[in-house]
Amino acid sequence: MHSTLWKLTAAAQAAAVRDGEVSAVELVDAHLTRIAEVNSAVNAVTQLLAGRARTDAAAVDRKRAEGAELGPLAGVPFTVKESTAIEGVPTTFGAERFRDLVARSDAPPVARLRAAGAIPLGHSNMPTLILAGVHTRSELFGDTANPWSGEVTPGGTSGGDGAAVASGMAPLGLGNDSGGSVRIPASFCGVAGLKPTYGRFAADHRIGPDDPSLAAQFLVVDGPLARTVGDLRLAYEVLAGVDPRDPRAVPVPLYGEPLERPVKVAMVTDPGGHGVHPSVRKAVESAADALRDAGYEVSEVVDVPQLDEALEAYARMTRTEFATTWPVVKPLLGEGGHRYIERGMAEVAPVGLAEYLRLTGVRMGIQRDWAQFLDEYPLVLGPVFTEPPFAPGEEVRDDEGYRRVQNAMRLCTATSFVGLPAVAVPTGVVAGLPYGVQLIGRSYREDLCLEAAEEVERRLGVLTPIDPRP
Repeated sequence: MHSTLWKLTAAAQAAAVRDGEVSAVELVDAHLTRIAEVNSAVNAVTQLLAGRARTDAAAVDRKRAEGAELGPLAGVPFTVKESTAIEGVPTTFGAERFRDLVARSDAPPVARLRAAGAIPLGHSNMPTLILAGVHTRSELFGDTANPWSGEVTPGGTSGGDGAAVASGMAPLGLGNDSGGSVRIPASFCGVAGLKPTYGRFAADHRIGPDDPSLAAQFLVVDGPLARTVGDLRLAYEVLAGVDPRDPRAVPVPLYGEPLERPVKVAMVTDPGGHGVHPSVRKAVESAADALRDAGYEVSEVVDVPQLDEALEAYARMTRTEFATTWPVVKPLLGEGGHRYIERGMAEVAPVGLAEYLRLTGVRMGIQRDWAQFLDEYPLVLGPVFTEPPFAPGEEVRDDEGYRRVQNAMRLCTATSFVGLPAVAVPTGVVAGLPYGVQLIGRSYREDLCLEAAEEVERRLGVLTPIDPRP
């Protein structure tokens, strides 16, 4: 059994440690062996913390021997995106400039996972500074491969976590999402991912002492990736809550009031009417059938509120903020790393102060429209990405590739702009590649998204872990 411990869910791994069926050291060693077997092919785990992980695992085993109560993630290994701090380890952001930027303390979500007994195995790869593209390629660590096929990207920017979880190197990954960066790698790698509501999880996304500007404050949220929705739920229950280091985090109950049944779901297959691939449409329809079978009332709608307006406002606000720091940031991205942001700024020019201030009001109006829409339909079912997984680097190769990728991730972008929770869940495999959908919910109703995603998973199955394929 010990050689296959890495195949178990996070919940099963923690239970085995608590019950004394295996030691935490054995569990960590099983994952370290798996990393040694497959990471050379995938390149998802960057800074491996083998010795430190074994030390942490031994401490969990001592606590059990002493009769102490163990946490809900006792002994469970997890990966941490290169942008999120692990105490005593460089937070490199994949950039040469930050190779030696050693973190003085754990970021809030890392601290919460540790407090629950989980053990960081190492950092995971990402695009340089989260800015170099959607494909996971960093200046320091190179390309991460999709374990399903080297012909397509694992997605990004949390692609290292998606690939690591899918290939069995860890049952949990800690990524972040500002427009699809958890949900896209989850979908492309055949795993589940949670983007929480803005303010649900405490976080710290600073580089140095200064806090980020407005859009970066409300767009970027940390979120877990896992092979099952049940493990996402376990991580959600651990990660939620306040922390004095993040004044945005709010003490909202984990589970809201039960809704009248059947719960109404709005299905949108082609957000904005900008096109959807038949395989993606089929994935959404399959998830809709699963939800109907589970007792949900699913109705197809023409569109979600103000999609194009949200995309335009998102682009104008972020490009304006990029422009203020671009002369300093551009040299840090390494060779070719600047192309993604510069293509974006060429498509949408920065705006002046008056227009930027107006856009903050536009965002409020879009949030209001979504709140009213979700009052009628507590859940929205739609695609994560309206095209099949794309070739590594397509988004920076030329203008056409950039526009195709931006268009395909539009529902992720819009829901990040509004700040809503969403769960990405796999629906099946087409031509050797995984496909998935997302369930978007009311603010602070991650529980509704998780519950619906579990029903989809129960009927359509779990796709990973898998052995990497060329």
